[in-house]
Amino acid sequence: MQEPENTWSVYILRCADGSLYTGIAKDTARRLQQHNRGVGAKYTRSRRPVELVYRTSCASRSEALSREYAIKQMSVRQKREMIDTYRDAGATLAPT
Repeated sequence: MQEPENTWSVYILRCADGSLYTGIAKDTARRLQQHNRGVGAKYTRSRRPVELVYRTSCASRSEALSREYAIKQMSVRQKREMIDTYRDAGATLAPT
């Protein structure tokens, strides 16, 4: 699924240690590669490989930052339930 050029995404990664990392990007595929090369966020550098488990599009950077903040306020249980619901709904995660 190709992301539109001016669309921001909020994404969640599952790290090798089972922890979750939430971030925003315009190009999720490129950002995922950065995380897995160790040049992404400091948090994910020692927790590679990471896997994309959730992604949602936002109309603006501001909207993406707000959604990211809201997700970061959730408990781990709530995040896992959201990810499961997203996956069960048949969401396509393959970054392109």
